[in-house]
Amino acid sequence: MIKRFDEAAYLRLIRGEVRGPAASLARFGLSLAGKAYAIGAAYRNAAYDSGRKPVYRPEIPVVSVGNLTLGGTGKTPMVEWVSRWFRARDVRVAILSRGYGQENGVNDEALVLEENLLDVPHLQGADRADLARRAHEELESQILVLDDGFQHRRLARDLDIALLDALEPFGLGKIFPRGLLREPVRSLKRAQVVVLSRADLVEPDARHRIRQEAERQAGPIAWVEARHAPVAVADAEGQTTDLSTLAGKRVVAFCGIGNPEGFRRTLQPLCGNLVDFKVFPDHHPYSAEDVASLGTWAQGQGAELALTTQKDSVKLRALTLNSIPLRYLRIGLEVMQGEATLEGALEPLLPRE
Repeated sequence: MIKRFDEAAYLRLIRGEVRGPAASLARFGLSLAGKAYAIGAAYRNAAYDSGRKPVYRPEIPVVSVGNLTLGGTGKTPMVEWVSRWFRARDVRVAILSRGYGQENGVNDEALVLEENLLDVPHLQGADRADLARRAHEELESQILVLDDGFQHRRLARDLDIALLDALEPFGLGKIFPRGLLREPVRSLKRAQVVVLSRADLVEPDARHRIRQEAERQAGPIAWVEARHAPVAVADAEGQTTDLSTLAGKRVVAFCGIGNPEGFRRTLQPLCGNLVDFKVFPDHHPYSAEDVASLGTWAQGQGAELALTTQKDSVKLRALTLNSIPLRYLRIGLEVMQGEATLEGALEPLLPRE
C-alpha cells in the first residue's frame, strides 16, 4: 500500500517546526534537491529566453494568471475577475488550464469556474497550445485566460499577471522542495502586473515591505493589492443567504485548499463562534468515510452550521453533514489598490473592430 503524502508534516518540516538530527538531515537533503530543481528551472527559463525552446503564439491575445509558489495564492478568483472584466465588454473568453487534481475529467477549480462563469468555456489538458487552437478555431474565442500559467512558457502570452500571497509571499525564501518557491523571486520581472492577494489580512506596513522585497529582487513592479471578499453564504444547490446569518451561530469549518490559513482568517470576523477548524490536503477527494467523519465531528462540537469553501463544496455536493447544515462561503476578488493599473494592462488586449 502506498502511504499518502502528509502535506501538514512536510510543511512543519520545511518551516523548521520539527527539530532534531533526523529533521535537520531531512532538510539538508531537501536543500540539495532544491538546488537541482533551481538549476533545472534556470536552464528551462534560459532556453525559452534565448529561443532554443519553441513557443506557440495563438492568433488571439493570452492573459496568464500564475504565481511563484506552490499552494493557493488566489489564482481562481483572479481568473474569474479577469474573465468577468472581458465578458462585461462583450468579449468572448475561454479559460485554459492543465487540470491538476482532476476527478472524472474536471478538477475542483474548473468546477468552481464553471459554476460561477456560465458563459465562459473552460478547456483542460496537458497541451495548452492545442487547447488555444481549439478555443480560437472551434469556440471563436477572442481572448484566452491561462490559469496557473506563469511557468507554462510554451504558450506565448500578451500579459503575465503574477500573484503573491500576503500570508506567505516568497515561499519561505527557498526553492522547492526545501521551500515553496517554484522559481526565484527575481522571475517576477517577467510579469507585467504583480497582485498581492489576501492583502487585507496583513497590515499596510507588511504590504509595503513585501513590495519592497519584490522590487529589490525583480526591479520596478506594476503593483496591485486585492482581497478575497466574502460575498454570501451558499448551499450545494446554489441558494444564498446574507453573511449576517453567520453571526451568533456555533460554527465549525473545514477545507482542502492550498492556503487553509487564509480561509480561516477570512472566516474569523464573520463567525461569532468558530469552535473548530479542520484541514485536508489540497485537492482532497472526499470519500463517504470523510463525510461520515465530518458529520460526527460537527455534531461532537455542538455545531449549528458547518462551513467550507466553494472548491470543497463542488466535490461534496451535500446539503448537510448528518443533521448539521453544510454551507460554503462564496468569495469574490476585490481590488483594494491599483485597479487602474490592472485595467490599464487589460485594455490594450480588447478586440479592435
